[in-house]
Amino acid sequence: MGQLFALVIIVVAVIVLAKLVRIVPQGYEWTVERFGRYTRTLSPGLHFLAPFIYNIGRKMNMMEQVLDVPSQDVITKDNAVVRVDGVVFYQVLDASKAAYEVANLEQAALALIMTNIRTVLGSMDLDESLSQRDAINAKLLKVVDEATHPWGVKVNRIEIKDIAPPRDLVDSMARQMKAEREKRANILDAEGFRQAAILKAEGEKQSVILAAEGEKEAAFRAAEARERSAEAEAKATAMVSEAIANGNVNALNYFVATKYVEALKEMANSPNQKMLLLPMESTGILGSLAGIAELAKDSLSQQQASTTVRRTPPSIS
Repeated sequence: MGQLFALVIIVVAVIVLAKLVRIVPQGYEWTVERFGRYTRTLSPGLHFLAPFIYNIGRKMNMMEQVLDVPSQDVITKDNAVVRVDGVVFYQVLDASKAAYEVANLEQAALALIMTNIRTVLGSMDLDESLSQRDAINAKLLKVVDEATHPWGVKVNRIEIKDIAPPRDLVDSMARQMKAEREKRANILDAEGFRQAAILKAEGEKQSVILAAEGEKEAAFRAAEARERSAEAEAKATAMVSEAIANGNVNALNYFVATKYVEALKEMANSPNQKMLLLPMESTGILGSLAGIAELAKDSLSQQQASTTVRRTPPSIS
């Protein structure tokens, strides 16, 4: 009997000691209740509580936690049905509020987040919901953080993991993207053809300009040649006229013979002439040629006389 009593005493002492000494691990906070009413919060470390008067109420995790948002069907502003899921990062800042302001913190936060996802995506078109993921996350974070603040919870991040449209809508978007790419390719091809046509026209323009410049230069050169020929002809005529005025008949014969030979050359080169008849005396032609020979002889004699005069030294008196 005495042994049984001693065993009971030991068991009671152990229970009392266990209720007296409380060790709170790092990253947690425990609430303390006195006869069922919240009194204070225990921080990490060693604490002593009066047994049977003070009890531990809730053990709250103060570290940042991750909450998966299950996928749900959401109707966008343009009546497209998409399937959305996400993830939430939150942290308890006030253990007493998180323990006593809401019955089930995770369930309440999850319901709040899913409701706001439907609200935010329902106010956006499908294209906006697919392209503005950061804007959706920012709106959700702002709304949910304000709603969970009375619960002593800080929502750090909300990320939409996936927005999945229906299969037929995905196929339609793929066809639209393909048509858009083909349209851009056709535009680029047309732009290339247009640029090539412009360059070709510009090249033809430059070619015509250069050809016109060449014709202009050729006409100028031809006119200049004709002008010089006319000047030479006029000078020759003047010299022949001067020789005739001085009584030199051979100059006239030379001039007539030259013109006569040129006329014969033109008649011989004509494509319509098959036969050339010369109804004239041969003595006339020989006389003209003799005049030419006399002119050459006189010119040679004058050059030799001029050379002799230049070489004769002056006489000394």
